[in-house]
Amino acid sequence: MGVPEKLAERMTMAEQHEYLRAKFSRRNMIRGGAVTLGAVAGGAFVPGAVAQAAVPTQAAATSTEKVDGALVAPFGRHLAFGNDPRTEITVSWQVPAAVKKPFIRIGAHPWDLSRKIEAEVRTLYTPAGVGASGDHTQYYLHAKLTHLRPGKTYYYGVGHAGFDPCAPHLLGTLGTFTTAPSHAEPFTFTAFGDEGVGYHGLANDALLLGQNPSFHLHAGDIAYADPAGAGKKEDTGFDSRIWDQFLAQTETVAKQVPWMPAYGNHDMEAWYSPNGYGGEEARWTLPDNGPDKKNLPGVYSFVYGNTAIISLDANDISFEIPANLGISGGTQTNWLEGQLKKFRASKDVDFIVIFFHHCAYCTSTAHASEGGVRQEWVPLFDKYTVDLVINGHNHQYERTDVIKGNAVTKKLPIGGTAYPETDGVVYVTAGAAGRSLYAFTAPESYEGHENEVDSVASFINLKDGKQNETVAWSRVRYLNYSFLRVDVTPAHKGRLATLTVRGIAETGAEVDHFTVARRVR
Repeated sequence: MGVPEKLAERMTMAEQHEYLRAKFSRRNMIRGGAVTLGAVAGGAFVPGAVAQAAVPTQAAATSTEKVDGALVAPFGRHLAFGNDPRTEITVSWQVPAAVKKPFIRIGAHPWDLSRKIEAEVRTLYTPAGVGASGDHTQYYLHAKLTHLRPGKTYYYGVGHAGFDPCAPHLLGTLGTFTTAPSHAEPFTFTAFGDEGVGYHGLANDALLLGQNPSFHLHAGDIAYADPAGAGKKEDTGFDSRIWDQFLAQTETVAKQVPWMPAYGNHDMEAWYSPNGYGGEEARWTLPDNGPDKKNLPGVYSFVYGNTAIISLDANDISFEIPANLGISGGTQTNWLEGQLKKFRASKDVDFIVIFFHHCAYCTSTAHASEGGVRQEWVPLFDKYTVDLVINGHNHQYERTDVIKGNAVTKKLPIGGTAYPETDGVVYVTAGAAGRSLYAFTAPESYEGHENEVDSVASFINLKDGKQNETVAWSRVRYLNYSFLRVDVTPAHKGRLATLTVRGIAETGAEVDHFTVARRVR
């Protein structure tokens, strides 16, 4: 995005944001012939009623206002839970041009969508010179639905003036979603990270839909509009339009399966906001129960059935890529401990699953393990006997033995069972959703192709740089496109509730499976 490389090396994300804002100030843009309305005076993200002020030029504004709404079709629908998945869902979508009076229709049957709710418009403007997508405006719409009934399937359609999804010729645009049940019952969820746009991401999405998941976790590096991902903005390959392609690619799944992301290093985009997440805030509406909505909008939690899910932002504690290092001032870690303590005390929660981007334990030759995670969060995972940790960042599948205190407490072979209360925590890297694959130093070892080794040479990213380490915890290594499927089975008091975790290859083949079991109190 035009920051000199040496300067970018020393800049935080907030400093890069200020640099770009100064470089693309109104004076400079006028001097360069790129006159904008509302794009640099008032911010790139303009919510609500004033959103249409952020169109590129006066001529474009006049032209856009004349677009017939009947010719503008919504796309990129994606769902997200609210704070309570039993009663709250947000439906989000995109339009290629400004529209009037956007709305959502919702009802219990496709022929009865009588409830009509106005949608919020969030406009994102990227001026010429900021990466490769200059002078481009994106229009995102959101409708937050509350007071829904638990365990119920709803039909919905999104539209605007001139485009009513209830019209007979548009009934094929309707979607569905199902709220979380009011009590514990078996369910499935899926997870991966590092998807991007391309064939392999599309193939994994198709397989996800076949798992019939209740929700999907995306462990960061979502679309790769910023291909560098180093928190530096010298890269001129940044292209905000990649998000349009990504949301269109995932719509088949995300229009009916809540798509819950955590944010990775490729999701920090300096132009839009000091924390780099202004673009994400335009595109997603996530639970707002995290510790710091201003700086960490991707940190939140929700409970589905008997399982608590916590999304964390590892950019806050990453030594490897420090553009947002320390942005929360420690509030995220304090919040995490509070959440863990609360969920462990809850009689309704059996399992705690945590997902975030940077790996606690991985032997990839690319990023390997993040020392900030081991320093800040792993002791809390041990203390509160977290049941499963899911990461991305490294583009492969790797699963550990059971770990406590940074050491193996129990070998966990394929098909084995872990008991977190006594054994420790299992960590899975599921970063092979679609981007180009990395490598291992040790041979692959996966279901049907076991190749056990005593130790693996790797490294960990520390504050002072990389430190080599030889580890004994790398149990399963698979180097191809894949995702994670987790089947949750509750149980009566005194019996064992289980998480059955499977690594699924892009071919549909199973490359790993294990069980996490916990006795219900």
